[in-house]
Amino acid sequence: MMEINENPANDAFDVPWKDILEGYFPEFLAFFLPVAHEGIDWERGFEFLDKELSRITRDSQIGDRRMDKLVKVWRRDGVELWVLIHIEIQGNRQANFTERMYVYQYRAYDLYQVPVVGLAILADEEEGWRPTEFRYDLWGTKQSYQFTSVKLLDYPETDLEKSTNPFAIVTLAHLQAKKTKHRAGDRYQEKRRLIRGLYQSGFNRQQVIDLFRFIDWVLYLPEELDDRLLAEIATFEENQKMPYITSVERIGMRKGHRDGEATILTRQLQRRFGTIPDWANEKLAKAEPPSLEEWSLRILDAQSLDDVFSDKV
Repeated sequence: MMEINENPANDAFDVPWKDILEGYFPEFLAFFLPVAHEGIDWERGFEFLDKELSRITRDSQIGDRRMDKLVKVWRRDGVELWVLIHIEIQGNRQANFTERMYVYQYRAYDLYQVPVVGLAILADEEEGWRPTEFRYDLWGTKQSYQFTSVKLLDYPETDLEKSTNPFAIVTLAHLQAKKTKHRAGDRYQEKRRLIRGLYQSGFNRQQVIDLFRFIDWVLYLPEELDDRLLAEIATFEENQKMPYITSVERIGMRKGHRDGEATILTRQLQRRFGTIPDWANEKLAKAEPPSLEEWSLRILDAQSLDDVFSDKV
């Protein structure tokens, strides 16, 4: 049975989640926090506040923040509002997660004096981990911060299949990536089914391409199966007369996938070992996805760069 070499750090999910969120933010809120979507004046647009978020999280010692997003919107009554979003993709509970949400919220309010809405998307596999509040109570002093927490595991697949929101497909793909871990044959079938479904979903060409990119990334397949699936898609598109995913676009996506993995691995190595020497950068630049994934696994136990890149098994 063909197996899939998974990256346990889940870094491979960071890039596609970030891209799809930034590309479809109104749809994101409509799916995960509809009460906010209904209260926002979308005609005034919205703005991602990357510089402001950087200032808020500067010198923070409470964890990784790659997936945090801060977005400026306007309520229908004209009030400026900020939405703080954190996507938690790790497969285990984080002891300081609620503290992290609280710290980001109060720093944002302290620095900019605007209301901040907290939303956490939990894409982990632990059924019982559902953080929604940070609190303490000591000698008459009480502090409580509550935020909305959404668990991907809670969405029934039958409901996701019926939804026309792009994030139903995103959620389905993420759940299937978890469910088919180490089972390449099952993942092939699910990936094939999700991709074929895009053409009957009513999405326009760009939406199909963007959702395909997400599915292609999170439902990673060995090259042999990947090539077989690509051939099926090409035949299907030809029969349907819907040439959305051309071979040129597909090659670009595959290169983007590899480059994204190399970038993430480089950041991990820099965090663990400091400055990366030229010989290691050359290896990273030339490596294919299987090697990048293997090196990502080795970081967990490696004591040096040589341990990561060693040819010894």
